[in-house]
Amino acid sequence: MAFVITAPCETEKAGECATVCPVDCIEEGKDQFYIDPDICIDCGACVAVCPVDAIVEEYDMTADQESYLEKAEAFFGN
Repeated sequence: MAFVITAPCETEKAGECATVCPVDCIEEGKDQFYIDPDICIDCGACVAVCPVDAIVEEYDMTADQESYLEKAEAFFGN
């Protein structure tokens, strides 16, 4: 997985990320949006449009953001 949607999305849920994704790998969950790691092509279009900077690369995540990777994996059944 290249990108993970983190905490700021929980209060914003704007959705621009899902609109610009060229491969439709972003889905809306109950509390936030999630990126499907099996479909994502790592283009970064979602990062550029997120109004709250909620999308980070997996390798740039801080320890307190690790739970968001786990939430995404669980959402898509990985």
